This record gives sequence, C-alpha cells and structure tokens, in this order.
Amino acid sequence: MERLLQYADDLDDLFGAFALIYEPLRRLFLTAIAAFISAVLAALGVWLALAHPPMALATCSLLFVTLLYRAVTRAPRGRLPISG
Repeated sequence: MERLLQYADDLDDLFGAFALIYEPLRRLFLTAIAAFISAVLAALGVWLALAHPPMALATCSLLFVTLLYRAVTRAPRGRLPISG
C-alpha cells in the first residue's frame, strides 16, 4: 500500500513540475498575442489615416472622448489625499 502512495506522490510531483513550466509559457504566449494585436491595430490606424483621413479623425476623436469620459468617471484606485 505504501508503494502505491509513493507512486501517487511521484505523479503529483510530476504534474506540479509541468505546471511550473506551463505558467511562464502561457504568459509569454499571451504577451505575444497582445503585442501582435497591438501591431495590427496600429497598422490599421495608419492605413485608415492614409486612405480615409476624415474617418480617421472621427474615429480618433471618438476614442479620445471615450478615454476622457472613462478617466473622469472611474472610481479612484487608492485613497484620496486629504489636506487639512
């Protein structure tokens, strides 16, 4: 019976080792995907600016207004400084 428990413990250690290898690879993969999507969006923005300048200006304005709105309406991250 003790041998069976030892084998189960060895299998548990093996799966734990795979998890230690898997997590950095997963982070690297997600970072690469985010970088690729960012590059594609930047290229599409340049293409839009060259092909249809008024549409690019309208899109940029909408994104800027959305950014400003979210910056003003979001909850503060930390405690507000109180001067007194």
